[in-house]
Amino acid sequence: MTSKQRRDHEKTAVRERIVVSAMNLLKAEGASGVTMRRVAEAMDYTAPVVYQHFANKDDLIGELVRQGYSELVARLDAAHNDTDPDTRLSAVAAEYLRFAAENEHLFEAMNGTALPPDVRLAAARPAIGVLSQLVDDWAERHRVELEAKEAYEIIWGTLYGIAALGRLGTIGPTQARQLGVRALELLLRGWSCGK
Repeated sequence: MTSKQRRDHEKTAVRERIVVSAMNLLKAEGASGVTMRRVAEAMDYTAPVVYQHFANKDDLIGELVRQGYSELVARLDAAHNDTDPDTRLSAVAAEYLRFAAENEHLFEAMNGTALPPDVRLAAARPAIGVLSQLVDDWAERHRVELEAKEAYEIIWGTLYGIAALGRLGTIGPTQARQLGVRALELLLRGWSCGK
């Protein structure tokens, strides 16, 4: 390994440690608990080291949100391994709500106002793609014409609202998953009746 390769490797390792430390703070305390100084202290570094990798807190939170969506997409992909579109959509709805319950502060950062909408939307695109494809598959199987963007936004909004109720303590995570799957079933039934 050349000295440049070693430096690049060390730089990558430090960046990864920064992200892990920041994610731990975010998951424990929410976005307000993540500061450049606190991230550096958690790693026994000084804040300037963190600034070498991230321009500011928004930049760092943006990376955490991107990683959150990557984790969500991996979980959604793993959840929808059935061939039946109805079963796949139900499994994805349940997994989305499970993720929200297990990652309360990360989920809030992914869907809140900590970042500009365009940054959040760019990070969410892969997850939107998963849901959009599932909706398309469902519509094709049931011979239903849907405006795909509108359909996935309705589903996403419904599930987000139920996840919010679960996070607020209005309902628990188990009931949130059950309600989310039921709400999705009702939406799909309504769309299939209206064909």
